[in-house]
Amino acid sequence: MSTDISPSPDSTPLDPRSASGLELMQAWAANPGLDRPSIGRLLGMRPVAIGEGTVTFTVTPKPDFANPLGSVHGGICATLLDSVMGCAVHTTLPAGVRYTTLELKVNYIRSVALDADDLTAVGTVIHSGRSTATADGKVFAADGKLVAHGTTTCIILR
Repeated sequence: MSTDISPSPDSTPLDPRSASGLELMQAWAANPGLDRPSIGRLLGMRPVAIGEGTVTFTVTPKPDFANPLGSVHGGICATLLDSVMGCAVHTTLPAGVRYTTLELKVNYIRSVALDADDLTAVGTVIHSGRSTATADGKVFAADGKLVAHGTTTCIILR
């Protein structure tokens, strides 16, 4: 079940040792004031929806994302995919259990202009086991066209 994000009056950070991955992700999404240094903050990722086994983030292209050809660098979509797929895995993990990306595969479909509207990425868990998890993800342009898609394998650190 996916939950749309709205600010919460509770601004107390959750302890990753006592909160599930889903609880941590929902708290982060609902309390932007709790933001801490992260790749999400660096790129300006914004959570749209968080649910068990699925997350959706958006990012707005900006000039700092340029590749030498003047369009959005492919690493932006790769990072966005790595984030939504990994965070989707995180939502399936109990308190105190961590994960990290073991493998990332990205397919690029079309380029993205630096002045494009928001990119939206959706990550969905395929399998979450004791020692590994897999997920897939898709990045869409504001017009709904597929920009990139990928898969990940994460190692579960118990």
